[in-house]
Amino acid sequence: MPNSPGRALRSLCGALLLLLTAALLTAPAASARPQAAAPVPAATLTEVTGFGANPSNLQMYVYAPANVTAHPPVLVAVHWCGGSGPAMYSGTEYSQLADRYGFVVVYPSVTRSSKCFDVSSPQALRRGGGSDPVGVKSMIDWVTAAYAADTGRVYATGISSGAMMTNVLLGDYPDVFAAGSAFSGVPFGCFATTDGSEWNSACSGGTVIHPAQEWGDLVRAAYPGYTGSRPRMQLWHGTEDDVLRYPNFGEEIKQWTDVRGVSQTPAATDSPVSGWTRTRYGGTGDQAPVEAVSLQGVGHNLYAWGMAARVITFFGLDAAGPTPQPQPGGCRVTATTNAWNTGLTASVTLTNTGTTTVDGWRLGFTLPSGQAITNGWGATYAPASGAVTATNATYNGTLAPNASVTIGYQANHTGNSAAPGAFTLNGATCGAS
Repeated sequence: MPNSPGRALRSLCGALLLLLTAALLTAPAASARPQAAAPVPAATLTEVTGFGANPSNLQMYVYAPANVTAHPPVLVAVHWCGGSGPAMYSGTEYSQLADRYGFVVVYPSVTRSSKCFDVSSPQALRRGGGSDPVGVKSMIDWVTAAYAADTGRVYATGISSGAMMTNVLLGDYPDVFAAGSAFSGVPFGCFATTDGSEWNSACSGGTVIHPAQEWGDLVRAAYPGYTGSRPRMQLWHGTEDDVLRYPNFGEEIKQWTDVRGVSQTPAATDSPVSGWTRTRYGGTGDQAPVEAVSLQGVGHNLYAWGMAARVITFFGLDAAGPTPQPQPGGCRVTATTNAWNTGLTASVTLTNTGTTTVDGWRLGFTLPSGQAITNGWGATYAPASGAVTATNATYNGTLAPNASVTIGYQANHTGNSAAPGAFTLNGATCGAS
């Protein structure tokens, strides 16, 4: 029997209903949440793209250890001017410490031509202002989604430009960061400019001086109305810094003691390593509200292998603190010279005769009168004459028990071409052979 118009219409409507039902079953719901970020390959430095708001086009690199903990802490490690995220990864030991303690490391990387972080523009110096700090905050949000990270245990550390950015991050986002550690930096707001310049000569020269409350007010103005807790801060600076002059160290102390509401008078002072003066404010333990380490006779490039372990201790990311350093008798040094007219070369071999691994070494010795180092290898040497400290290079900072490292230098002399006769390793007296 031929179909009637009514039956044809009912058949057509039924077909449309089936199609509509199928479409609804296969289409995503309009209110569905986006998928959480996927973790990166374990124990491999990996670039992450599309991580969120990123107004200044930063690159993001992530290192997650194979044994990443449940709800891990997050450490943001910020590079120096001219550096990069991968350079910060290879030039510091935070990834090795992450392997040991299970936290995730984020390495931001600048793409602007200077390879310096923006710590001077009005946008950078306020929460959500639209510059580098916004991109770094997006990186933290990405890691939080990917690893269900502990948002109460987010930390920042940096060197030079990265140290200045550490100050800025803690000022802009006090509700995000639990603590920071800045190597050779300046106070929050010290580098401020309004003409588009990335450099502030008055600040770098150490001539920007404020009372503590004024420094604190600059931090508080970055997030008006915020009344929550403020991050703890660890500060490192060399007395001979000729890039970001040493007065900036005292100004940082004034700023962060005011921000934390603690006295500028140290609660404790000690010398954990020869040539270091460590002051703690508002507390005497490893997690004091503010900790400051001054390195006598050291220049701008003060970061050395082994210091990161002390950063991790300050953050509370370890259980036992820095690797124990050798006690007196735990090291042996052999030193020889080859001289001519007014010059010489020296070869120095350091042996760890202790029972624990040295993770970062500073070898102290006194040059004979009339000698001055002109160049060296295997370490950085400062100052050039008198009481000298040789600090390990990035590639030779770890000395296992009975392991040795040989370094050397070239020097001028005025008649006495002898080798140094006494040495200390991280403040402990070494035997000579």
